Amino acid sequence: MKIIRTKNILRKKSFFAVIFMTAALFLFSDFYLSHNVWAKPDNYLTVPESFSSLAESVSPAVVNIRTVKTIKGGGRVFRHFSRSPFGKDDPMNDFFEKFFGEQPLRDFKQKSLGSGFIIDKDGYIVTNNHVVENADKIKVKLKNGKEFDAKIVGKDSNTDLALIKIKSRRNLPVARLGDSDSLKVGQWVMAIGSPFGLEHTVTAGIVSAKGRVIGSGPYDDFIQTDASINPGNSGGPLVNMKGEVVGINTAIIAGGQGIGFAIPINLAKGVIEQLKQSGEVTRGWLGVAIQDLNEELVKYYGVNGKNGVLVAEVFPGDPADEAGIKPNDIILEVNDKKVETGRDLTTMIANIDVGKLVKIKLLRNGAEKTVEVKIAKRDASKVYADKSKNGGEDELGIRVSKITPEIASRFNITSEEKGVIVIAIKPNSKASEAGLTPGDIIKEINRTGINTPDKYYSQIKKIKKDEPIEMLIKRINAGFIVIKMTK
Repeated sequence: MKIIRTKNILRKKSFFAVIFMTAALFLFSDFYLSHNVWAKPDNYLTVPESFSSLAESVSPAVVNIRTVKTIKGGGRVFRHFSRSPFGKDDPMNDFFEKFFGEQPLRDFKQKSLGSGFIIDKDGYIVTNNHVVENADKIKVKLKNGKEFDAKIVGKDSNTDLALIKIKSRRNLPVARLGDSDSLKVGQWVMAIGSPFGLEHTVTAGIVSAKGRVIGSGPYDDFIQTDASINPGNSGGPLVNMKGEVVGINTAIIAGGQGIGFAIPINLAKGVIEQLKQSGEVTRGWLGVAIQDLNEELVKYYGVNGKNGVLVAEVFPGDPADEAGIKPNDIILEVNDKKVETGRDLTTMIANIDVGKLVKIKLLRNGAEKTVEVKIAKRDASKVYADKSKNGGEDELGIRVSKITPEIASRFNITSEEKGVIVIAIKPNSKASEAGLTPGDIIKEINRTGINTPDKYYSQIKKIKKDEPIEMLIKRINAGFIVIKMTK
């Protein structure tokens, strides 16, 4: 009997010892995690268990948009019935033209799909400009299946935003707008839209990057996400974990799986409000062509740090010219706010009311100077988009620049040379295959003289797809040559 009692006592002691050790371990772990640099931060979030409640709360305010556009002169009548595997070189084309002659071009209806989201109970809906641009009819379908005709209230091609409106007797579900500036890389986001016509598709991912420039316009400032975005998602919302819209899904990279781009909602808010009030967007205009500073320019002009933007050109009679701003000035600040990139300057000026006086700090010949400029209204026809920055190649794969003293020095040419100079060629592009190289000076395009980057880009834009392009080039140590390619 003693033996049994002793064993029982030992079992009880062992049991209490295990409990004590477990409690001590928990206490030690809590102390270690609270004092260890590798411990989880206070705002640490694991993968959400479910996006269901989030999708249920936001989806009713997301709409499917269908449009119909009339394409003038779609092609010869018979071409609508078959597509030859030989393309333009099909010998049957000669047969048709010989026996039937040139058939009249006829119009055809092009249908497209997109997404959008309702921002108030009056029926205003935000979407992308490219979804509704030139549309003859716009149909909006809600999640409950009800359909409405919509009209365009206003659109802005520069930011690819549009505001449309539907009429409904009942209160409509509304999406809440958030703060895109507070987004952090790595945070969870969710996209809702109609990819390939599949209505109210929900995908989730993280914010991959902010402030992306993809060459879509003067106000590039995209949120990059790996939440799956496909054709048809355009105009749909990108939402945070609070169910707030932080972006408008807009673009994808062809062949780039898991890479999508959204317009930050903070950039869109001002545009949306102006579209609602007047149907158009009025932006401030300074009247300069600008270029970001690289290391060579920073050293050449003696700029402290890399802050500032080079004034490459001043348009005569515009605000900057009247205020005394000159080419080769470095713009450092606008109203005491530092200017770090050309995008910063463009955005700052665009958001200033027309007619307002602003203080601009310059660096000229090593000395700082402040001038007052009266901001004018931005005229899209006069805008020169800086193509000299990274990612500025045109559709031919060419990046050109005005021949400035520093550019002339870099390529060992005289700064008095007329034309525009090729400063970069995209590999495997049409320009590369045609034999164009950096340092080539473009004098003419299809017999039209080229003397500024603005003239170059406007001339390229006039040429239609598949039309021939002949460039008169002056090449160092080779003289004048002609480069031929097809757009």
